[in-house]
Amino acid sequence: MRAFGKTLSLAPQPYLSFVQLPSSHVEGDTNLELEEEGASREPEDDISTCIQSQSLRPYLQCVRSSLTAALSLSNFASQASERHNVPEIEAASSPEVLLNPLTVARNENEKVLIEPSINSVRVSIRIKQADEIENILVHKFTRFLTQRAESFFILRRKPVKGYDISFLITNTHTEEMLKHKLVDFIIQFMEEVDKEISEMKLFLNARARFVAESFLTPFD
Repeated sequence: MRAFGKTLSLAPQPYLSFVQLPSSHVEGDTNLELEEEGASREPEDDISTCIQSQSLRPYLQCVRSSLTAALSLSNFASQASERHNVPEIEAASSPEVLLNPLTVARNENEKVLIEPSINSVRVSIRIKQADEIENILVHKFTRFLTQRAESFFILRRKPVKGYDISFLITNTHTEEMLKHKLVDFIIQFMEEVDKEISEMKLFLNARARFVAESFLTPFD
């Protein structure tokens, strides 16, 4: 909890030194992964896959740990309205029940904002966008999800400014659902959304190439 209010940059080397992971443990995992996959892949593929996995794992692990700590929620009646119970992180009517926000950043274009309070937590995610095509795909994808927010229970219809999608978890959610499953859902979303955007981009490029070839064929 002492980390709240700070921005953590999660490039692989700085993060490993921040959490003080034993070097032998990291090297052991790396060697194990290379040995298991070395028979079916080229050495260069093994190295690139290992580096990508090692760079993503600390980022997701830090988000998981921070979110698990922030989800220590309790029922709390509104101090501004009698007989009302509202998410304090949204109402912002009682500053004394709001905790310091935490930003976990993998890089400038990929980060998570965790805003905790006594009875609710707001989680905002900025999805990696390398070019204009990915900007459009992310916008369409997140818009598709937010229009169906009621089906996801914890999904916020409008994301926080500067982020692509936001989740709102209240004490009611943690009482009715398993807390670790809520954390698993957000982590899995972060893992899968990049894959979805990449697949859509590949499909879009392949379709554009096919259309261009079909259009230019009569002129050959």
